Amino acid sequence: MATYPLTRLRRTRRTDWSRRLVRENTLTRDDLIWTIVLSDGAEKRAPVPSMPGVDRVNLDEIVSEAKRARDLGIPAIALFPHVNPKFKDAKASEALNSKGLVPEAVRAVKAAVPEIGIIVDVALDPYTDHGHDGLMEGETIVNDPTVEVLAESAIILAEAGADIVAPSDMMDGRVGAIRDALETANHTDVMIMSYAAKYASGFYGPYRDAIGTASALKGDKRTYQMDPANSDEALREVEQDILEGADMVMVKPGMPYLDIIRRIKDEFAMPTYAFQVSGEYAMMMAAAQNGWLDEKRVILESLMSFKRAGCDGVLTYFAPKAAEWLQD
Repeated sequence: MATYPLTRLRRTRRTDWSRRLVRENTLTRDDLIWTIVLSDGAEKRAPVPSMPGVDRVNLDEIVSEAKRARDLGIPAIALFPHVNPKFKDAKASEALNSKGLVPEAVRAVKAAVPEIGIIVDVALDPYTDHGHDGLMEGETIVNDPTVEVLAESAIILAEAGADIVAPSDMMDGRVGAIRDALETANHTDVMIMSYAAKYASGFYGPYRDAIGTASALKGDKRTYQMDPANSDEALREVEQDILEGADMVMVKPGMPYLDIIRRIKDEFAMPTYAFQVSGEYAMMMAAAQNGWLDEKRVILESLMSFKRAGCDGVLTYFAPKAAEWLQD
């Protein structure tokens, strides 16, 4: 191979047009999924203190947010509920309420902005009084009874009009159970985006504040979410979810797990997504607000890192900012 001075790698970096010609990855608005926190409160908007610039929005405001997403060219939104503690119990009963916060939000958005894609979490932690993603017997998170509730919840969300259901619980067998339930209920076109490699991470703290589970959570989630030390296990999880009927897979969190994204994309060539979680958002925004980082530059650089690692898209609280910048 020729070396310097015959090869000068800086040649193609010298001008904007040549950099564009040799660019290996491109970030566009089509890569963005806007993560939005819903509230069942009376206030249209309520700020999340640990996530500067992020508000919980109520049913009156979610349609406006969906219209904003559409106008910015964002293909889809992902909804996450913050519900009043009075609706929480050990059985996550509110997850099976067909007139609950998320189903009502889905119906409202689909009626007003039918062209926007809607992704909904299939999860119990917003509705349990103990803050866990599954039902408990004593101190144990029980797998199979949890899966039954998740499948019922997925049907309710599909019937409300959700385009993609996203099980985030990391219970064994939940993708297969949800796929079977959707098929039986004739929701054959509803997609499953599996949280296939979801790690027991310290980066979720601000999100738990946002949805009101931080104070309720008893213990941690290490018996069902993945050990951050493991990589091969992620491939096994993804393979199982694909075999059970997942249409797309997700890695969560995002930036600390770029190596996992790359391995999954190389191994399975499946539609692969990352969730740029609340802790990632909070760190960058705090640094930007203190003048330590260039906000626009680091946000777009972080999103490009997902594309470089192999992602087809990113769930991110930065979606509207990024969409505006990419539009310009």
